[in-house]
Amino acid sequence: MDPFIEARGLWTDFHDSLIAELRRTLNSQLPGRYEALIGERTYIDVVDTTDASRTEHVFKPDVRIDGRTGPTQTGWQRDETQAILTAPVLMHPELRAEETETYIEVRDADSTERVVTCIEVLSPTNKRPGGPGWGEYERKRQLMFQGAANFVEIDLLRGGRRRGMREPWPKSPYYVLVMRQAEAPSCHVFPAFTTERLPAIPIPLIPPDPELLCDLQSIVDAVLASSRYERRLRYGEPIEPPLSAAERRFLPNAN
Repeated sequence: MDPFIEARGLWTDFHDSLIAELRRTLNSQLPGRYEALIGERTYIDVVDTTDASRTEHVFKPDVRIDGRTGPTQTGWQRDETQAILTAPVLMHPELRAEETETYIEVRDADSTERVVTCIEVLSPTNKRPGGPGWGEYERKRQLMFQGAANFVEIDLLRGGRRRGMREPWPKSPYYVLVMRQAEAPSCHVFPAFTTERLPAIPIPLIPPDPELLCDLQSIVDAVLASSRYERRLRYGEPIEPPLSAAERRFLPNAN
């Protein structure tokens, strides 16, 4: 997994492309009674206008004012007889953006389209406590852990906060969580790393149908092969969270 995708504001494009490629892969391998469909949830999120990395790819201006040549006025204009104006205070508006998050549902077409397995690829809003994305996703997650369906959670984000579990999370930048409906709320967590191939994902189905093993690394590779991220990744510049020494050795042209 390339951590620079997350750091350079490319996550939304990558996430949606990954969901589409994962759906395509699943539908090419699932038994005939199943179908993988893309679902979505929408909510309003408050955007921090002081965070340039966030607003860079969320908002585009409806009106642009271009500079013109010729005499210009700078600063406040006032009559000299007026009292000196108080220095202006820098403030930022509270902006609200509509967020749409996609996920995959594997459904049983033979049983009134029953949801068999839900597959989530986490977004930054899912890992930001206090925001609506955190709360909306937590409700979905709790429903899954109560046994509503099989559940697969894929976290390919180094930033943000992971949710509480009874046991400590693996010391890895990424993970894949798999919960089988019959074992809810117990789940298995597969560590994933920047420096190693991503794990194959077991996709639980309805017993006695065997689980489908989905090669996550091949899916990510297919997304990257069809993208044009190269010029925007800027490997020579630092990122947050910073890379470990082992991760830096995997950078292109690293010594």
